Amino acid sequence: MTQNTQTVNNQKASDHVKWICITALFMALNIIMSSFGIPVPGGHLYLCDLIICTAAILLDPLAAFIVGGVGSFLGDLLFYPAPMFVSLVTHGIQALVISLIVHRGLKKGEKEHFMTSLIATLIGAVIMVVGYTLGKTFVYSTFEYAMIKLPYEIAQALLGVFGSLLLCYKAGLLKIFKRFDFGEN
Repeated sequence: MTQNTQTVNNQKASDHVKWICITALFMALNIIMSSFGIPVPGGHLYLCDLIICTAAILLDPLAAFIVGGVGSFLGDLLFYPAPMFVSLVTHGIQALVISLIVHRGLKKGEKEHFMTSLIATLIGAVIMVVGYTLGKTFVYSTFEYAMIKLPYEIAQALLGVFGSLLLCYKAGLLKIFKRFDFGEN
């Protein structure tokens, strides 16, 4: 094996380890944010959407799906198992769609990238609200219960949208990811 081939193989292994570590870190944050919530009438407002949207902006689509879907599934499995499959599908699709849209807009400038991220996270918010409303109707067998929770689902989704954009663009998380060559950004 030549020196160049070995260097390339070492770089690929290093990139793979980085990918696993960053994905696992965001997944752990998602599980933590799924474990507690802000009490509201009829339940809790969870902060996991903030982590899911942030990860979807920063990470590739597969990592975003793992963070959103699998992380939410595990969080529900540990703390509140009834809607765990709803979380797997809804948050998984939400994160996947956001990441796909954001990564298609990477070639654009920073202002256009922000707008692409805003649109992507808003689409993800709609996916989350619709997915959870339909899922809770199925899990709890009552449309009324799902409608009672609807305003809080919308609030949770919007918190994820605006919080993730603040973290990525105003707090500079996106620049940090670019500087350390994490993800595809």
